[in-house]
Amino acid sequence: MKLCVERVITPAGILNNAAITIEQGVITHIDEAGDSPVTSGTLLPGYVDTQVNGGGGVLFNQHLDYDSLDVLARAHLQFGTTSLLPTLITDCEQVMAKAADAIAEAIDRKHPTIVGVHYEGPFIHTKKKGVHDAQYIRTPKDSELAILTRKDLGRVLVTVAPDNVPLSFIQELTAEGVVVALGHSNATFEQTQAALDAGATGFTHLYNAMSALQSREPGMVGAALNSEAYCGLIVDHHHVHPQSAALAIKAKGPQHIMLVTDAMAHVGCDMDELAFFDTTITRHGGKLTTPDGTLAGSCLDMHQAVLNTHRDLGFSLAACSQMASQSPAQFMSLQNTLGSIAIGQQANLLLLDNNLTINNIWLHGKPVAAEQEATA
Repeated sequence: MKLCVERVITPAGILNNAAITIEQGVITHIDEAGDSPVTSGTLLPGYVDTQVNGGGGVLFNQHLDYDSLDVLARAHLQFGTTSLLPTLITDCEQVMAKAADAIAEAIDRKHPTIVGVHYEGPFIHTKKKGVHDAQYIRTPKDSELAILTRKDLGRVLVTVAPDNVPLSFIQELTAEGVVVALGHSNATFEQTQAALDAGATGFTHLYNAMSALQSREPGMVGAALNSEAYCGLIVDHHHVHPQSAALAIKAKGPQHIMLVTDAMAHVGCDMDELAFFDTTITRHGGKLTTPDGTLAGSCLDMHQAVLNTHRDLGFSLAACSQMASQSPAQFMSLQNTLGSIAIGQQANLLLLDNNLTINNIWLHGKPVAAEQEATA
């Protein structure tokens, strides 16, 4: 199959009137279109989301089976997310184990978009717990380490608070190939830096649920901005002020910022209320909160995150594409096959029209019939 497109965003820059050849789901050639008819619009790599709690009416914590994961993943696929990490919010060990079994089945069955799992907690700090249930926040034990280091889960990301886990735990995880992010933490700059030195390479939703940058105490935010680590960023204009988000991108560059949704079950469906542990999460327009006003994840999709960052924050579409695809793929060591339009990459592609609406999606080189248009 050959796609000839007016503009193609690649790691080498934007190509005009380019022809992309796809064989067996992989990009094999990138050439000039020449005399071939060219489709108008812009071709982007499919989005890679490392923090997806739910979608399509499914919250991962509440639906620990393959079929539910498939519903969740398909809800996000219609908005351009062609690779994702279903994310388990802080819960008991039994739920952690069942979640691992569901992910292992998805990996074994070669689910087209699920590439691993993100355990956001339970080893976080109660002072920065956000919507996480305090009764399940704890320090790690060997049986839980065994769950996180299973070899049948694809890529594994774990969010920990360095003020609640020993550095040796971070070292044990990274030695087993687990990617460690820091978040939901009241750690000092020094504690955070020690965790980075121990092997952590990322931060979960920068600014949110972490010690702030202050003049005499840089906190976790200061450590994140002053490091080479990757930072997830929720650009829904509720979690982070647009100018704070823009500042982070300018400070770290698109190569170290990852757009994430932190999506709850509401994405891709008309759900307004979700029972969540002993509370309720309600949608108010584009914002999700508990009754006391606490932000509780988002109803953001990745395409909207790209549009918000491009249109409202003023970053180029190419830079936004990098933050939505290439940077998260690199963070999870998936860059050899995912996140870019380049020879040897999976043909996970999005065609945007001139209004930046998703017109077509290809997954492993096959066209996807979106159930709902992801509109601007």
